[in-house]
Amino acid sequence: MNDITFHMIETNGVTLHTASAGPKDGPLAVLLHGFPEFWYGWKSQIKPLADAGYHVVVPDQRGYNLSDKPEGIENYTIDTLRDDIIGLITHFTDDKAVVIGHDWGGAVAWHLATTRPQYVEKLITVNIPHPAVMRKVTPFYPPQWKKSSYIAFFQLPEKPERRLSEDNYRVLDHAIGLSERPALFSREDVDSYKEAWGRKGALTAMLNWYRAIRAGGLGPAVPLKMPVPYRLIWGVNDRALSKKLAKETKRMIPNGDLIFIDDASHWVIHEKPRIVSHLIHEYLQQ
Repeated sequence: MNDITFHMIETNGVTLHTASAGPKDGPLAVLLHGFPEFWYGWKSQIKPLADAGYHVVVPDQRGYNLSDKPEGIENYTIDTLRDDIIGLITHFTDDKAVVIGHDWGGAVAWHLATTRPQYVEKLITVNIPHPAVMRKVTPFYPPQWKKSSYIAFFQLPEKPERRLSEDNYRVLDHAIGLSERPALFSREDVDSYKEAWGRKGALTAMLNWYRAIRAGGLGPAVPLKMPVPYRLIWGVNDRALSKKLAKETKRMIPNGDLIFIDDASHWVIHEKPRIVSHLIHEYLQQ
């Protein structure tokens, strides 16, 4: 990752720590991480995109790692998170951007493409349904209730922070499988994640993404017509999100494609990095 440079970019009232790679005159590709990652979560996809000629920009989203962490859940609603990325795009280009998001980063990407399509050339999301589809389907699909139970826990004050930080961030480590999968994550990787989680105010800010759901954090309750073409990539063994949510996204928003990856989980970008990079590149060449 020697070719990656770092910048502090002011956008929408905050400063985002941002990694970038690839030719600065290339088409812009913005990669958005989810919970509980940071820009580093996309490390396996940055070089292939840069080598393909894209100017790759990967922020620590607000609340994460070295980016600003404003207090208050009202600072983490989906519109605010979207506007951070609009400011990032307009900082780097006058044109549209390819936007790629995983988990919560995918939720931001969906919302951006749905409500401000003038900024998005193509959309790729990984293991995240359209937020409005999730809101519509989940109440009537009991298998998803248990999978989503952690979200209710995250609404509590202070207790989630204590739980997530205890025993050297064991719960977060286990969620991704960092220490348990040395073939995928080096000691340096594990240390980098724990350093990011340990930054002052980080855990509360990260959790505020979930707490803002009750303030309209997942956007409109009814799916909107998607004006941007998309590809949804899905590791089939996701323990947090049911395959039905992926299928319903494709059914309700038909102007895109859905690709399932076998023998992969919610963390498919780490488990199958070459396949994910291939699917990204293939779609962008269409």
